[in-house]
Amino acid sequence: MTRILIIDDDESLCRVIAHQLKQMGFRVEIALSGEEGLRKFKSGDHEVILSDINMPGMTGMEVLREVRKIDKNIIFIIITAYGSVDGAVEASKIGADDYLIKPFGKEAMRFVIEKALQFRQLRQENRRLKMEVSTKFGFERLVGRSPVMETLIQMATRVALSDSTVFIFGESGTGKELLARAIHVNSPRKNGPFVTVNCPSIPEQLIESELFGHVKGAFTGAMKDRQGKFEMANGGTLFLDEIGDLKVDLQAKLLRVLQEREIERVGENRPISVDVRIVAATNKNLDQMVAEGSFREDLYYRLRVLPIEIPPLRERREDIVPLVHHFIQKHGNGVKYKIDPDVLTFLEAYDWPGNVRELENVIERVIVLSPDQRISSNLLAQEVRTGKGTRAFSAVPRETLPEIEKQAIENALQKSHGNKTRAAEFLGIPRHVLLYRMKKYEVGVNVK
Repeated sequence: MTRILIIDDDESLCRVIAHQLKQMGFRVEIALSGEEGLRKFKSGDHEVILSDINMPGMTGMEVLREVRKIDKNIIFIIITAYGSVDGAVEASKIGADDYLIKPFGKEAMRFVIEKALQFRQLRQENRRLKMEVSTKFGFERLVGRSPVMETLIQMATRVALSDSTVFIFGESGTGKELLARAIHVNSPRKNGPFVTVNCPSIPEQLIESELFGHVKGAFTGAMKDRQGKFEMANGGTLFLDEIGDLKVDLQAKLLRVLQEREIERVGENRPISVDVRIVAATNKNLDQMVAEGSFREDLYYRLRVLPIEIPPLRERREDIVPLVHHFIQKHGNGVKYKIDPDVLTFLEAYDWPGNVRELENVIERVIVLSPDQRISSNLLAQEVRTGKGTRAFSAVPRETLPEIEKQAIENALQKSHGNKTRAAEFLGIPRHVLLYRMKKYEVGVNVK
């Protein structure tokens, strides 16, 4: 039941209002001065305050200011006489949700209160949705306990607060778009749009129109004016994925947009101002492309204001097990899956040429194929590629997985000249796991 506090020095009016509100199903408390009302507010748990604006001593405006210092969310409705509407408007500027003009009827009061309650509910729902978006696309999604990932997230958190261009480097599947979204969600532009352009996926003859838009008749098939991605991202973030695939002539036009902060639609000479933050990403070696002349040096340095490199999964093997559990939770529909110890050992030793994307795809598939809520080495062997190429494990007899593990351990021991600590580091597994596997497979029994 909604709790309402009425503050008015007119006792008879207070009692009439209180009676009407009780008939509507509200719980009501009365205060006959601003000072008393403020005390009752501080000691109570009211959801709505109805306060007269003109009272001896502490006025309604003063009560409003004090209440807003303590509670930004409580509904505050001003009661005013017809001749003091300007005061009610002023009260709205400092935090009043609405106002009632005397004399007002029961239904008018009900309408104003219910409208304010509905608006508060919408505000709360909006905050909840923003929290969901922040959780879904924020830095929490970047699963990793390795020092390199912790450092990366700390850097990205600082980068998000600026409005400068961000350039993300990393192999395919490392999570460049996920990082770009997290930067946007944690930036001052988080309430604006996040627009993605996958440069290689757009036909060469259409990419200029896709980025900058076009006007009707600009080319065959341009039947009407169309906004480009820059205009769609106005006030937000534009993510240019795999920007290394842009042709040199379009690179020049992109450079001009970054310098001038304005675009021209295809078929039109009128400049259109855009307020967009650029986050670009590539899996290519742009230093080499600049040296070869296939990527403009001036654009490269214009983009590389805040560079962030995401390391491949093979260089942060301690993140593999947390990622496995994360993907099981994500794709497992609440089912708890048992993971064989052999599985985690192999997953940590595997090089993951497709990085995090490949790991997620493998986990999703084995969850679907698991007949008994168990992820076994036999099931995994059908899904994972060998580290020596792209040959599928389905081409290898299932019982060869232990042989692969044994061979990997022997290779690591040979590479480390028998040093078990270094061999474990080569494999990306803890030393005690290596010792267990050596004993299991009778590998290196003479190694100290």
